[in-house]
Amino acid sequence: MSTIKNYLSLVKFSHTIFAMPFAMIGFFLAVLRPAMQLPISAATPVGWQQWLIKLALVIGCMITARSAAMGFNRYLDRHFDALNPRTAIREIPAGIISADHALWFVMANCLLFVVFAGLLNRLCLFLSPVALFVVLGYSYTKRFTALCHIILGIGLSLAPIGAYIAVTNHFALLPLLFSFAVVCWVSGFDIIYAMQDEEFDRGQQLHSIPAALGKTKALRVSEFLHLLSASFVVIAGIVGVFGYWYWIGVAVFAGMLVYQHSIVKPNDLSRVNIAFMTANGVASVVFAVFVIVDLFWQPLSV
Repeated sequence: MSTIKNYLSLVKFSHTIFAMPFAMIGFFLAVLRPAMQLPISAATPVGWQQWLIKLALVIGCMITARSAAMGFNRYLDRHFDALNPRTAIREIPAGIISADHALWFVMANCLLFVVFAGLLNRLCLFLSPVALFVVLGYSYTKRFTALCHIILGIGLSLAPIGAYIAVTNHFALLPLLFSFAVVCWVSGFDIIYAMQDEEFDRGQQLHSIPAALGKTKALRVSEFLHLLSASFVVIAGIVGVFGYWYWIGVAVFAGMLVYQHSIVKPNDLSRVNIAFMTANGVASVVFAVFVIVDLFWQPLSV
């Protein structure tokens, strides 16, 4: 049991709360509005048992892809983590999990992800290496570009469109709009989180927006990205002709974005973890709940 707990800690399993709700949005969007015009009976393949299997496979893809990405990040950054007082207690530098075991863990999750994707449909199978390239490749980006936050956002943004493709086997505009919202949202809050390591990153010649621009300007960039994220959510609501439940969710999502910027200041990072985990966790979960309620409330509205 302690071994499982250590690996869950290694990949910060609780952070699954960020992307998983958006994957659920993509999934239920596909189930309830499969073609955005066809009635459900014309597009639903076979009964609720199939939907449960697909849902389980989508969740499996989410967990394994994220575990592989996070585990690889910890493996690749283990030497930097050992030098940083904030991260020296992480499992690999602290000797709780060996680097070799962490790498085996990453490979096992990559294999499971491809298997789960293949069980969904052929398009998901073909796209699975691309998804792994993005989520694993992020770990290298901090070594050469301050745009690493955007790459992280792109990795998590695969959740809504990936879940949609898992059900429908094709792309569509509406889930892409949610993906764009995720890119900007995640990039923005990752910049806030990276402010804690501004001086360390500079000293180790690592790249980030805070290291490149300083805390004050980095916060302005984060604010701009979160404004874009809220805009994409609004555009998605208009394109999808959602009802009032959706717009309540939008209000909560936007409110959490405003809240996290109100409690983090360039000269006061004491509440970064509240902004990072609590505010964004509430934003994603509550927003997803209201979106899904709205989808069930008026599934045939478009």
